[in-house]
Amino acid sequence: MNTEAAIKDYIHSQPEPKRSELETLHHFMLKIMPEGKLWFLDGKNSDGKIVSNPNIGYGLQMIHYADGKSREFYQIGLSANTTGISVYIMGISDKNYLNATYGKTLGKAKVTGYCIKFKTIKDIDLTVLESAIRFGLEQV
Repeated sequence: MNTEAAIKDYIHSQPEPKRSELETLHHFMLKIMPEGKLWFLDGKNSDGKIVSNPNIGYGLQMIHYADGKSREFYQIGLSANTTGISVYIMGISDKNYLNATYGKTLGKAKVTGYCIKFKTIKDIDLTVLESAIRFGLEQV
């Protein structure tokens, strides 16, 4: 299955209203990054064991590890979770930046070093979310 089909299947596997909100956010991301690489991670490790929620990824960056190895990975991630939706903004070195810069104006969301988690998109300001995403994209 190709990446776009896997993303579509993942979104459609979600119950409403999460399905519609993920679809809205997916199109939101495609407008921000029309030429960005698409990813789909099913949440399973190489042994087929579930280790995380499935993720839709956008963009491309190189992650460098302490052991000297590196690999390609997405810049922005989108995932359903048990209580709502998470947006992952990868590659920000200052783990306080997202919360300090966007936390107060984003709306009803939990903001950590690289994750913005919210129950519904009605709870957040999408203009502020876009600003946070664009900041993250500039970090590569």
